[in-house]
This record gives sequence, structure tokens and C-alpha cells, in this order.
Amino acid sequence: MERFSALSLARKALGGHLGWKPQWRSVEQPKKAYDIIIVGGGGHGLGAAYYLAKQHGLRNIAVIERGWLAGGNTARNTTIIRSNYLFDESSSYYEHSLKLWENLSQELNYNVMFSQRGCLMVAHTVHDVQVFKRHVHANRLNGIDNEWLSAEEAKEFCPPLNISPNIRYPVLGASLQRRAGTARHDAVAWGFARAASDMGVDIIENCEVTGINRGPDGAFTGVETTKGTVNSKKVAVSAAGHSSVVLEKAGIRLPLQSNPLQALVSEPVKPAFPTIVMSNTIHAYISQSDKGEMVIGAGTDSYVSYTQRGGLHIPAETLAAICELFPMFRRLRMMRSWGGITDNTPDRSPITAKTSVPGLYVNCGWGTGGFKATPGAANLFAWTIAKNEPHPINAPFTIERFRDGVMIDEAAAAAVAH
Repeated sequence: MERFSALSLARKALGGHLGWKPQWRSVEQPKKAYDIIIVGGGGHGLGAAYYLAKQHGLRNIAVIERGWLAGGNTARNTTIIRSNYLFDESSSYYEHSLKLWENLSQELNYNVMFSQRGCLMVAHTVHDVQVFKRHVHANRLNGIDNEWLSAEEAKEFCPPLNISPNIRYPVLGASLQRRAGTARHDAVAWGFARAASDMGVDIIENCEVTGINRGPDGAFTGVETTKGTVNSKKVAVSAAGHSSVVLEKAGIRLPLQSNPLQALVSEPVKPAFPTIVMSNTIHAYISQSDKGEMVIGAGTDSYVSYTQRGGLHIPAETLAAICELFPMFRRLRMMRSWGGITDNTPDRSPITAKTSVPGLYVNCGWGTGGFKATPGAANLFAWTIAKNEPHPINAPFTIERFRDGVMIDEAAAAAVAH
């Protein structure tokens, strides 16, 4: 792998940028057998392969992706990164991820464009104020930065914010996590793919899993794919909303439902928005991308579906609320909109765990919170696969918690649509 540096970029520039090679090996045909198969070539799957190779010395690994690399939820998310969750289990998981984000570009030698511009969560009702102050105190007890701002202080931190008392959703204050930020979703996946491929991991695109093979003892033995049978003693499924479809082939029914989540971007403009603003009450959030587009996300559609589109009334209501909170954006034109498939558990917290089938592991149920957890989930998933036991951070996030009633009930506490 050619390392990026100012010198290498200058050298390539002098040559007209004609000497660049592919950043990772795209393997057309899988080998007959691997030590580990990872199903899902998004940020979590590629990241798990990277950490398995780097931290655990396991390099005979295949990442199988039914479409193109990072073409699922990784390509459709709105790139917000934060760790200001309420419950101890959630905040420790996301804080672990945030700490990995802070050094990820240097570790991968790839610019993931992580920008710690802060995340402002605005309160519109007395209930919102009570909830967010509770978040602030809970986060501080866990050593996570979070602070309460008055409406005037929120306006000072984010000048475009409208704090007039006469709007439909008046701003009563806001909580602020200064270490939160955004990153470029594609670059994260590409960085992990590049680093994992350099350590010998096979990345196989356009290869769909059509069946899961089990031996006489019930243990996992391999997968059937559109490119033939691939044998392995371990398979790790990290396929977002389609994890339930894959695991159903092994006779496991996951407590998941999939809902469309819509987002949109405006035409690109010059830097105009200094932070991320989220509102739980109006189910909307907004930030500015590295390309200058205003990225606006809505809440999930209420119906269960695998469609990558949703009802028109959802973004219409979101835009109406955004234009009240930020009147300066009223004349912006929408450039494109899309939907992603969020995989939601009953308590809206993820599953990163072993399954009842020996050799079969799953990482799913991230809802709208998957991107912010990318390096953390990948790191802990790799630990679980390599050691066949969970790390203390992800130990509470089992499938069995739904049977035992030990919920991590972030649903309404996690802010937008989570």
C-alpha cells in the first residue's frame, strides 16, 4: 500500500496524477475456504476485517458484499458522530467509538474528514429541557463532555439559529457536546477497505449469500453464494436491515424491524453552518457537508419496509420545521433526497454478539446510530469474533436481553428516530 503524505501527493501532481493505483484489491472469485467470512461490505464489516487483521493477527478473511463496497447504509447516512447517550451501556459504547474516530485518519493513513464541530441538541418544551439536562448530568458522571446552554448561548454558538419566542417550536435551550462532529461516510469505508486489503483481506463484491451451511452438530461450516460455496468455521453478519434475512437462513429469527429513514441535501453553498443541530421534538437534524451541501435528516417512516424511499409528508414536515429554525435557508433548493433502511430493535439499541449457532456472530440493530459507531462497533465485533466472547463494553448488547428483559431502552432517550 502506498502511504499518503504531502511528498507523495506533490510527486503525483507533477505527473498529472496519472500514476495512482487501485486503493484495494477487488477479488473476483473467492477461495474455497477462509478462517473468517464477514457478510456485509459496509463500514462495520470492513472495519471488523481491519481490526481482526491488525489487532488479532487473523488475515485469512473474506468480506462478502452483495452489491458494491459501502453501497448500503454506509452510502446513505447523514454522517453525525456523537456519544452523548443517556444510559451507561450506550454512552460507553459510543464514547469508545468517538475516541477511535479522533485518531482514525492517522491510523488508516486516509483522510476520513472527521471534523469535531460540536453537536447542539435543541429543546423546545419543558420536557425537552428536563430530558437534556438529565443527559448532561448522566454524561458527566460517565466522563463524557456535555453542557447545557441557554437559548441565547445556543444562538451565540450557532448564529443561524432562530430563537424568537413566536415561532412554532421556540428554542428554550440546548445541550452541547463539543467533541461531536461529522466525517465523510464513503472515505471511512474506503480507508478501512484499503488498510484491510493491504493486510491480505479479500474483498468480494457482487456476491450475495444465498444459504448458510451447518454441520451435523449444528455448528456453522460455510456459506452458499452466487459465486459458489465458501467454507469457514466462523461467519460474522453485519448487513444492517438485511441481517435478519441472512440469519433466517441459519434458522435464527432476530428481533428486528426495518423502516425507511429519509434524508436530503441542498445545493452546495459556501461555509454557512458551524455545527450540527438536532431536534428530537420535530425529528430533524442539519449539518453542512465537506462539499458545502446542507445535509438534512428526518425521522423514520412509521411503516415497515425494505424500500429506499418514504412518504413525501415526512421530509415536507421536516423542511417546514427547519425553515422556521433557520430562516436563512428558506430559498435554498433541494438537490436530491433518498431513503436508507434502518434496522431497529425493540429497545432501539444494537446487537453485537454471538448467536446460538456456534461460529455465527451478528452485529445489527443500529437504527439511525450506526455511522457514529463505525470504528467502535467494528473494533468490538472483531474482539467478539476473535475471542469467541464479548468485550466488556459490548457484553450487554446480546440477543438474549430481549428474552431476559434486560433492555437498554434508548428509544426516546437517544434523540432523532433512534
